[in-house]
Amino acid sequence: MSTLEVSNITDGTTTVATTYVTNGSAKAWVNWNGESTAAIRDSFGVSGLTDNGTGDQTISFTSSFANGTYSMVGMGGNNTTSMAAVMQPNNLSPAATGSCRHQTAYADTNLVDIEIASVAYLGDLA
Repeated sequence: MSTLEVSNITDGTTTVATTYVTNGSAKAWVNWNGESTAAIRDSFGVSGLTDNGTGDQTISFTSSFANGTYSMVGMGGNNTTSMAAVMQPNNLSPAATGSCRHQTAYADTNLVDIEIASVAYLGDLA
């Protein structure tokens, strides 16, 4: 395998340092429908989704992170009048290098399947 080592990347109009790409970009992201049978709509760096039950899904990555302290940004809700869903990492399963388990719940802490779920993961890959 060959290695290409460069300091900057350009598209002819904008130039960015390669460290921006390797350190500052989302390493994985996913958008899925969590209702009924959970299904991925679109993704990058994600190898699958496991539905663990109501409001409880695990996202698996195509490439593992270096450790479980990567960052994640997520949102979720239903396309109805009840939009108060909160997405959080599952507190019973700490983030793993190869996957992350998420819960979605209303403010009253009852777990709920949501129609629109989206998460981006940022960190160092192994």
